[in-house]
Amino acid sequence: MGQQEVYDFLCKNKSKWYTSREISDSLGISIGSVTMSLKKLRKTNIIKYKSTGKRNTFTYKVGR
Repeated sequence: MGQQEVYDFLCKNKSKWYTSREISDSLGISIGSVTMSLKKLRKTNIIKYKSTGKRNTFTYKVGR
């Protein structure tokens, strides 16, 4: 599992912001794998992210 699965999940669910935990639970893959994939996707600027206000917690969504 990798970036493509995480990106595909976000593409299929464009209308909502998701935490890495929600993505992990939905895809059935480890939180570590999801977190690493999201970090790489953040660098490419193909996903949006924003802080939830909690320490080191972000929500993610597809978009530029």
